[in-house]
Amino acid sequence: MTLRTSISPPAVAPTQIQDAPSKHHMWQRISPYIYIGPAVIYLIIFMIIPVVQGIQLSFTKTPLVRPDGGTGVGFDNYSRLLSSPQFYNSLGATILYTAATVIFAVAIGAGAALLLNQAFKGRTLVRAIITLPWAVPTVATALIFSWIFNRSDGVLNEVVGVFGVGQQGWLVDPKYGMAAVVLTSVWKVMPLVMLVVLASLQSIPSELYEATRMDGAGALETFKAVTWPHIAPTVRVVTLLMTIWSIRRFEIIYLLTGGGPVDSTNTLVVNVYRQAFSNQELGRAAAIGALGLVLSLMVTVVYFMMERRNAAKEA
Repeated sequence: MTLRTSISPPAVAPTQIQDAPSKHHMWQRISPYIYIGPAVIYLIIFMIIPVVQGIQLSFTKTPLVRPDGGTGVGFDNYSRLLSSPQFYNSLGATILYTAATVIFAVAIGAGAALLLNQAFKGRTLVRAIITLPWAVPTVATALIFSWIFNRSDGVLNEVVGVFGVGQQGWLVDPKYGMAAVVLTSVWKVMPLVMLVVLASLQSIPSELYEATRMDGAGALETFKAVTWPHIAPTVRVVTLLMTIWSIRRFEIIYLLTGGGPVDSTNTLVVNVYRQAFSNQELGRAAAIGALGLVLSLMVTVVYFMMERRNAAKEA
């Protein structure tokens, strides 16, 4: 006789069966907020709140010695700025500096990326050397170029002296002040553009280049058909970032020229510093900062409008 025993599984309450899926579903709902929570808190505390406080400060007359004792003046700071020739000179210097820095940095950086994407002996070493300027601290960069541009014993005057050009005051002559700070800024930020564009170039499938070679396309046709369509979005993004960073760049300009000579490099950010700490008018400085923020937002809006138009063309 064979004895068969059957062991039935223990009964599981319906609530236990439903409990695990419900917990998993709840975690899926709240986990994104937990992950982005620290970043959102950081942005609120260190960016949004200071911006709001700065805008509120721009509607007051607040001396530097009493930052919490200002009096409301409405739009007086803005009206005085918009009727001041110094403000428009500062705005023009900002636009000129930003345009020149972005154009040269993006053009040279993208060109360097295209060259360094080619295979040649010592390519890794060349890439490392070109990225060094980005690793140099900004203050050290300003000191290096202040020695290069020095009027009495600077390297640049030694070089141009070989060609019979006399000593030039690169940092004290209004004709050369803006060019000097643009050259320094391009040297500093160009490696970042190169690295970003180079990463985009290396993501292009090699099969596309092989297909164009089989079709008999030349270098220019290959660039127009394969390379540029793939790196164009990256170039546009890095151009936007460079533009915003150039609008708010302070250290290089102030350390090299202090906003001079004759206010030729007195950009909006340098003007904010002057109004706040030289003229001790925090309210007017905040108004300049708010107008600079509007300028950055306008650039961002133009960028997204262009991206939407490009997306509509590709659709």
